[in-house]
Amino acid sequence: MNGRYPFLISIPHSGTSVPPELRGLVNLTRKEIVFNSDPYTRRLYGFDDTVEAVIDFDISRIFVDTNRAPYDYPPRTQDGVVKVITQDGTPVFKRGQTPGRELIGTLLQNYYHPFHKQLVGALDTRPIEIAFDCHSMLPRSPPVRMDAGRPRPLFCLSNRGDRNGKPKTAGGLVTCSPEWLQALARSFQAEFEDEGRVAMNDPFRGGFISVAHYRRRRVPWVQVEINRGFYETGDREVGEERLTELRGRIFSAIAGFWDEVSE
Repeated sequence: MNGRYPFLISIPHSGTSVPPELRGLVNLTRKEIVFNSDPYTRRLYGFDDTVEAVIDFDISRIFVDTNRAPYDYPPRTQDGVVKVITQDGTPVFKRGQTPGRELIGTLLQNYYHPFHKQLVGALDTRPIEIAFDCHSMLPRSPPVRMDAGRPRPLFCLSNRGDRNGKPKTAGGLVTCSPEWLQALARSFQAEFEDEGRVAMNDPFRGGFISVAHYRRRRVPWVQVEINRGFYETGDREVGEERLTELRGRIFSAIAGFWDEVSE
């Protein structure tokens, strides 16, 4: 043992960069790009000194979303591996400039596949016993979703199951056992007692990263979402002290869970 927890931390939406291949095509301001990414998640989940691996991504999820299947792209979908509209319905690209299949293929080759290869490398070469795919979520469901305006919990923990972490159908897929997900939820709720609700698979059930890499290696995966309203102010600025405090508490919840289930 090297003193590190046997965790893989995936942070796929922390980036805010525009790929050079798309410069001149984008319809969004810098502020809109940051808002539609997962700002601050690299600092909230950056447990580099205490876990086996932390893998993040520099490109904004608007332009390359590594938590979507590589075949989900426009015009098939507006919210796929390359976005057509933002969370509030703003067009991502200038009129007539939406990337076609060839350009999307270049983006996948240059950015998407290398990220997933990093995850594969960590899972194949390091003693990973559980992986966490780490995100943030808006305080309310955005206009583009079916449940637009619905308030969201403080944390959402996902394994593709139901709201108790159990398979939705007999023999259905879950990326982490219900018992482990429930233990993780208890640990988060204890750490953040009286500050908000910790939900399982509501409003998110986990995305492509968790499912694809669980199926390949059967190492358990949990998608973690924190409510941005918990730390962002009205102007969406966050102090470094607040981020450091939250990072410590999030890690305490995850480590407390592991200390319980690995005994």
